[in-house]
Amino acid sequence: MESKRQQKFAGVIQQDLAAIFQREGMNFLPNTLITITKVRTTPDLAIARVFLSFFNITNTEQALQTIKLHASEIRYKLGSRIKDQVRVIPQLEFFVDDTSEYVNRMDKIFDKIHKDENE
Repeated sequence: MESKRQQKFAGVIQQDLAAIFQREGMNFLPNTLITITKVRTTPDLAIARVFLSFFNITNTEQALQTIKLHASEIRYKLGSRIKDQVRVIPQLEFFVDDTSEYVNRMDKIFDKIHKDENE
């Protein structure tokens, strides 16, 4: 369970990373919309796990690898935005948030079950 401090810090990181990706996301992945779905931090606030969702792209794993290659640059830009609010800029770990894919898969399963019941 995350503490209030972790949740507040994660919210700050999420907002600032969203602004960074909105302004400069096209530099990393052209013609792709990148959204930050959630951020989780460790209790010592040293590591931030950032969950990303990609739109208008076919290979999300390749997109994630591209973001990971630019992680130090993204961390630097994040640091310049939050340097007055925190003592240490956290290390960023990026993951793909596959919640939407999971929801779509479950919807298809429920539709199939519903269709089978009506037959």
